[in-house]
Amino acid sequence: MHTKDAIKFALAVSNGAVLSVIDEMSSAATTFPTPNGGCHPLWVLGHLTLVEGSIPAILFGEKNPAAEWQQHFGENSEPVADASAYPPFAEVREKYVGLRERNVKLLESLSDANLDKPTKAPPKGREQEFATYGQTLLVLAMHQTMHRGHVTDARRAAGRTLATSASN
Repeated sequence: MHTKDAIKFALAVSNGAVLSVIDEMSSAATTFPTPNGGCHPLWVLGHLTLVEGSIPAILFGEKNPAAEWQQHFGENSEPVADASAYPPFAEVREKYVGLRERNVKLLESLSDANLDKPTKAPPKGREQEFATYGQTLLVLAMHQTMHRGHVTDARRAAGRTLATSASN
């Protein structure tokens, strides 16, 4: 398997895994995963959208098309229970899907050799993890799987059972 194929696989699997539980929680999108708060499904979806938008910014120095949502979903934002404090769930999901499709097309346009190119604007303090195009795209997939745990915990907190026999 080539590196590009492995990254495409990781992006596809992590995307399916996180969207399936986010969609399942769309009617309870601000359910906190613990009694003490945490990252609820709407925040997770918005945060993932913001991160998807950051990929061309990291690789090429382009503007993040989701930057206006930084205050709601940025790394230092605090999730709140009031859904009206956020853009509508459907709007956030649509933007996420569009940005993910753009990033997959971007990956498809790269050769395996391109994956070793250095990024133009890695996040401060995370230069090593985002040093190359390939590392950046692989971190994108790993980041999704990490946040999936918040959504599965929110599902439990909402009293919902597993929709499929898949492990969570």
